[in-house]
Amino acid sequence: APAPAASPPVVRDPLDRTTPRRAIVGFARAAQRGDLGLAARYAQVAGKPQRRAEAAVGDVARALDRYFHQPLTTISDLPEGTVSDGLALDRERVGPLRIAGQEHFIELVRVKDPQAGDIWLITADTLDRFTAVVEKEEGRNWPERVLPKPLLEQAFFDFTYADLLLWVASLVLPFVLLPPLTGLGRALMRRALPGRLGAIEAWYDATRWPGIVLLALAIHGAALSWYGPTLTFRIWYGRVLLALLAIVVAWGLHRALAVFFGRTGMHLQDRGRTGVRSVMMLGERLLNVLIVLMTVLVILSTLGFEMSTVLAGLGIVGVALALGAQKTIENILGGMMLLGDEAIAVGDVCRVNNRLGTVEDITLRSVRFRTFDQTLLSIPAGVLAQAEIENFATRDRFLAQHRLRLAYETTADQLRSIREQLAALIDAHPTLEHPLSRVRLVEFGPLGFELEIFAYVLVREMPRFLAVREELLLDAVTIVDAAGARFAEPAAWAAPAA
Repeated sequence: APAPAASPPVVRDPLDRTTPRRAIVGFARAAQRGDLGLAARYAQVAGKPQRRAEAAVGDVARALDRYFHQPLTTISDLPEGTVSDGLALDRERVGPLRIAGQEHFIELVRVKDPQAGDIWLITADTLDRFTAVVEKEEGRNWPERVLPKPLLEQAFFDFTYADLLLWVASLVLPFVLLPPLTGLGRALMRRALPGRLGAIEAWYDATRWPGIVLLALAIHGAALSWYGPTLTFRIWYGRVLLALLAIVVAWGLHRALAVFFGRTGMHLQDRGRTGVRSVMMLGERLLNVLIVLMTVLVILSTLGFEMSTVLAGLGIVGVALALGAQKTIENILGGMMLLGDEAIAVGDVCRVNNRLGTVEDITLRSVRFRTFDQTLLSIPAGVLAQAEIENFATRDRFLAQHRLRLAYETTADQLRSIREQLAALIDAHPTLEHPLSRVRLVEFGPLGFELEIFAYVLVREMPRFLAVREELLLDAVTIVDAAGARFAEPAAWAAPAA
């Protein structure tokens, strides 16, 4: 059988001119380094003398530095460019650049290079046009026209004093003006919603500074085109600002989630829905982990990392972690199952492995109990999901079951009187469940007659149950004493015979 035809090798452009945006960025970086010969390879300069070609390329680079004020994202980063701009499919426009009151565009054309494949180049017509435009330009931009000439002198590198002044002003002024404006907004909200003062204060305290920093960075970034001396600096500095914006957004989301889940959890706890509140606590932790992960991915993408490679690396790391941390994953899934079944919740009193305690926290890995000895018991969630859990917090009543042992010298009339008085006491008690509560003579025990008190106390809290049970037992002692009877004593307690 004939061998299958080999697939053609993938052609990669070493100058990365595969999209309009990458062509412009590579051109600006080469011109910024002063390598006009390399910058000329991003343009159609065939037939031009080298010195003339480099001069034309320099004019276009200076125009980009001075007059290109749009975000870099307005330039298409697709190999085919923007197909809906009304231009030919092999044409792309960058701009506008407002020079001397007129709008000009840098045009690119997609050509087939024998060694590099399909690439984008600045057209020869653009080079000729900008050479003529730059020769008769009247001023750089509005700072150059408004600020005094001494501020336009070069301070260091490509920065002028005007650039530094605008950089500081665009960063400092928002932090000066925004705090009082946010305070005014809070005052207006308090006046408009007087019944929601607690919510207003909680949200204001949590989101005020993340919001101020976010708006300040946004204003600072919007002013970048007016103080950035070169397009290369604006590209680099813009990426730094985008990374900072991602961090600030994550910070604000974290604080907003804390307020939302905190206030919602308080309402659920007031309504007795502690199970849902515990599920929300775990959900908050998972969302915070997701926010951190997304922020890291956004920052890596902003700094120029190839996301397909990053995601592939994360997939490999995820598989390795899954194989090496099976117990951890088991515990995480166990915790989710416990919360999903609402078997336990924070604040519940439970018995686990013959240990009584109160659930203090449910994390992604374990459940922490505070025992009655005030020790902290941490149980992996995977183990707890397979254990027998006795949850006392879910009951709405407590059983009070006691036996009163009366001496055999107690008469039948005394027994009837004591039983009837105890039954009347239980029937009249407001916190006992009357249909199922009873007092009966149940046995002739080894020590005496045994009267059983069987009553359900309709309370949910252990301290209240203990108080009701204590009151019930004290009343029983009073009734026995009033009837002239006495409780049976073990033989070891009886007084020795004379």
